[in-house]
Amino acid sequence: MDLNFYRFRSVWLLGVGPRSVYEVLARFEDYPGWWPEVRRIRLVGEESCEVTCRSALPYDLTFVLRPTRRDPDVGVLEASMTGDLEGFSRWRISEHLSGSRLVFEEEVTAHKRLLRRLAPVARPAFRANHAIMMRHARSGLEAHLAGPRVDAIAR
Repeated sequence: MDLNFYRFRSVWLLGVGPRSVYEVLARFEDYPGWWPEVRRIRLVGEESCEVTCRSALPYDLTFVLRPTRRDPDVGVLEASMTGDLEGFSRWRISEHLSGSRLVFEEEVTAHKRLLRRLAPVARPAFRANHAIMMRHARSGLEAHLAGPRVDAIAR
């Protein structure tokens, strides 16, 4: 087993239609506004961007994200990743009752030296770190999709 290979999967149900969710997820440059662990997005090409993330553990991960599939008709967003992480991430968005079902999948190999050295003992902490990041992503996305709250506008 390669201790530096990670496979993640999250499934969320949201009370917003798939098209609205897709439109938000397709705008990578806006992720720092609703996903707290996405610290910085810097465009490095026509569609590519350099992403810097940091969750609960004290290290940054920086990688280049390149869209490989954008299909709003079937609700798929997929991107390749190179840098501290190499692999892919994918959002699949579909209708579900009165909202959407989101499936986030990611398969990556960690190339950051710190993670590779600590993997034999810290792999469970790295996986927990990712779980925290995904919990925050879900709540941030839900809040973003809901728009500004009435009490916040009144202030």
